[in-house]
This record gives sequence, structure tokens and C-alpha cells, in this order.
Amino acid sequence: IGEAVISRTPEHQEARESSMQDASSVYDLLSIAMARRGQYAMLSECLERAMKFSYNEFHLWYQLGLSLMASGKNEGAVSVLKECVAMKPQDPIPPLLAAKVCINQLHWLEDAVSLSAGVVALGEGAGEFLPRAHLAIGLCRSLQASDATLKADRDEFNRRALQSLRKAHALDPGDPQISFYLSLQLALVRQVSEAMEPLQSALNIRGDDPHSLHLLTLLLSAQKHYQHALDTLKLAINQHPDNFNLLFTKVKLEEVLFGPAAALQTCAEMLQLWQSRYDLTRLSEEDDTSSIPPDPGPLSKKPSGLHLTLPDFQETETGSQSAPSLAVSRLEQAMSEVSAISSAHRHGPAYIWTTLEHIWLQAAGELFMADGRMKEAQFCVQEAGTLFPASHSVLLLKGRVAELRGNDTEAKSLYDEALAINPRGHQILLHLGKLLVRTGRVGLGEKMLRDAIQVENTAHEAWSGLGEALESRGSAQAPDCFLTALELESSCPIRPFTIIPREL
Repeated sequence: IGEAVISRTPEHQEARESSMQDASSVYDLLSIAMARRGQYAMLSECLERAMKFSYNEFHLWYQLGLSLMASGKNEGAVSVLKECVAMKPQDPIPPLLAAKVCINQLHWLEDAVSLSAGVVALGEGAGEFLPRAHLAIGLCRSLQASDATLKADRDEFNRRALQSLRKAHALDPGDPQISFYLSLQLALVRQVSEAMEPLQSALNIRGDDPHSLHLLTLLLSAQKHYQHALDTLKLAINQHPDNFNLLFTKVKLEEVLFGPAAALQTCAEMLQLWQSRYDLTRLSEEDDTSSIPPDPGPLSKKPSGLHLTLPDFQETETGSQSAPSLAVSRLEQAMSEVSAISSAHRHGPAYIWTTLEHIWLQAAGELFMADGRMKEAQFCVQEAGTLFPASHSVLLLKGRVAELRGNDTEAKSLYDEALAINPRGHQILLHLGKLLVRTGRVGLGEKMLRDAIQVENTAHEAWSGLGEALESRGSAQAPDCFLTALELESSCPIRPFTIIPREL
């Protein structure tokens, strides 16, 4: 490699081609050896140094793009793959790889649409990749619909998404991923019955796919077949017992079918699963500079010494301690067991801690509130707050607890703080709007509820709240809001369809 010929003059062309072939062979061997060890970052650095004598050499540029993808250098990977597209415009693979990174990691949706449109423009020359290009465009339009702030824009993006996904499905009806995303898009626009057919096609081909089974569960819950939905979900959890997204849905279904007290058992199991899955001591000792990615499976079976348990401050009739002192001692004991998590032990990927925050808030905290157990709900909020003190989700649940305790002024202050952090938070706008209407500030409450509908126009709670606000001031539009709320509630799933990831 050190003797590579860089000169571009015609008399050195043969020597340059010979040295380039030798260098390419060496880098191929290097790629094989380093990829087996997972050392993608080091490999990408070696390939970057080769660029000085690799002008317009597609193979080495392509290898560099793949190594940058594997090492998580996403922006660089997209730039290099775009260069590959310029070198080989008839090859559909580099633009689709770049589009995949744009969608999955960077959320560069217009870039992904442009890259995929280039593949569509190849027509039959794209071969088997043509339906994948339409799929990529459909996913981008679907994600853009979720991001849109205006209803007209959202409707247009949803229309384009369905158009592209139907085109992809027509080109390759046997692709389970295309069938699945067509079903998901139909669900997102609340065409629940129509969504069943493509989803069934996807499940016939890949019956153990967790996302397909999850979508089937949500569709059944939207049709109010809760027991059937729970049975389907249990089948998915048996095949994927470590999937927290499935477990969150199980909690919601159990709450509807059996009440919040029964669903709390699943929350306790989720806390234990979280603790057994993530060995915190190993996470704290992990070398962040290593180019070898961590094993995606359970990090270790070794116990970490931390005990995550749900609080129980119920009064007891026996024992020498009074109920208040018993509650205080249990709270102090539980806090001492868990408090180390947010300080000395908080290491590793952020999604680990986000998952724990969701368990405390979205599962346990809300269930304790529904069961009327405010002390336990407050404990869960405190535990989530130790993980992310400035989290808008923590502030929202704090506000809800304060509101249920009759502290409207404190609740409004907490909602305002949450809204300052997340101005487009649908749940924040909803609860703040309803609180304002209830406390007599109807005009401002109505605005908040309209903003909530602008963010999520399929939320029946916001339409119902807006109807109450309009009714309180004698507006003739109130019945229309109530009718819209009833219609949307009839197709509302137990959790939003947007919890299912949209990725290539």
C-alpha cells in the first residue's frame, strides 16, 4: 500500500491500476479480519486513509461506507454512500443503504425520499429493489405525517404514504415487511378493518414477528376485543419474553380487563426483568472507546445487588408499627435500595434508563393513580425523577398526582413546566386544557385543547374535552366535538399505533 501510485498521468495508468488492485486485495483481507472482531471504527479509519489514492474507486468507497454504517458514524456513512451513488448511478443498493441510515438513525426524511426516488427512476433496472424503494418512500411519508403540525399537511403525507406502500405491495405482495407496513399505515389513519388483510398476509409468512403480533393486538383492542387481544399478546410475549414494548401493552390490557391491581403484578415482573437483563456493574466498567459493539442480548446473569420493587404502603391491621410510620419506613427502605441507580450506577445506553423511567411512570405510576393509591404513585414519580429530573413525562405525572389531590395551583405550575420543555406534548396540552376549563378559565383551556387536537387529531379525549369547553360557553359546535370523540373512541387502540417502530 505504501507503494501505491497516486499520479493520474496517462503513462502511469497501468502501474496505477496494478497498485490499486493490490491495495484493494489488502483492504479486503483487512475488512474480513477486523469485521470478525467487530472493530468497525478502526476499519473505517484505515479505509479513510486509503481515500487519498482511491479517487473514483467504487469498491473502496463502498467498503468505507459500510464500515462507517457498522461503527455508527451515520452522517459520514450517508455522505460516502452518496459518492458511491454518483460513481454507479445504476446500482440500487448504495442509495437504499443511505436511505436506511437516513430513516433509522438520522431522521433525514427528505434525503431518504430523494435517494429512494432515484431508485424508483431506474424502473425495471432496479429489479427486486424497486418495491423496497417504494417502501422507503412510504415510510418517510408516514413519519412526515406524524411530524406535521398542520392537518392539511398531515393528511397529504398520509395519502402519499398509502399510495407508495400500496405500490410496493402490488409489486411484491409476498414481502412480509411491506405487507406489515401497509397494515400499520392503514391503522394509523384508522382504517382498522382494512388493515387486517395485509397484516394477515405478513403473519402467514412470518408468524413469529413481534411487531406484526403487536400490531394485531392493537388492532383487536381498537375493535374492543380485549380478551382476544391479550391472548394474542401472550403468544407474542412467550416468543419474545424480553420485549418491554409488548409488556407495556400487556399492562394496559390487564388494567382494562382485570383492574389496576392485577396489572401491577406485570409491572413488578417488568422491574425484575429490567434488573436481571442489565448488569449495572458491567455497564459502569464498560470501555466507551471500544469499537466492539456490546452484545445485544442479556448483558449478564450476575446479580447487581440492586432490588427494584414496587412500593406497598397499604395500612395493615397487625404489627407493632403504626400505619404512617410503617409507610415511612417502607418508603425509606425502597428509596435506599434504588437511589444508587441514578448516581453511581447510571451508565450505559440511554434507552436502558428511558425504559426504567417508562416502567415507573407509564406502568406503575398510572396504575397506582387509577387504584387511588397516591402515596405509591408519588413514590414512582420520585424514582423516575431521580433518573431524569427535567423530564416532561415526570412533570406531567407529578401534575396529575397534584390534581387528584386537589392542588390545582401546583398541578397547573407543573403542567406549565412540562409544556415549556415539550411544547407539542399532546398529553400535557390535554391535561392542562381540561384543568383550565374545570377551574373557570374556559378560553385558555379551549386553546390548549385545540392545540392538543392540532398535535394529535385522532385523540378522542381532546375532542371530548373541547366539546365540554364549548358546551360551557353555549357554543353550537359542542355536539359535533362530542360526535367526533365518540367516532374516534370506537377505533382507539389500547396504546397508540405509533409505538410500533417504522424502520427499514
